[in-house]
Amino acid sequence: MDEQSQILFMQIRMMRITAKRLKRSLKDTAMLFRQYDVLPYIREGYGIFHVEGDDAVYEDVKKYLISKGAEI
Repeated sequence: MDEQSQILFMQIRMMRITAKRLKRSLKDTAMLFRQYDVLPYIREGYGIFHVEGDDAVYEDVKKYLISKGAEI
């Protein structure tokens, strides 16, 4: 799998994990990710994120959303 595919896979995985942990629908989570530019954030951080576990990446994404003013 090339790097672009791996990044897409991580973005989708983080969206699903975030939806589950925040008890939101995938549609609501996708809107949240779009509003706060989470997908580009994951793409930019992929170099570090790909060596961390899902829990660590989720916590980073959650902190990013909070720092941007998202109500989660």
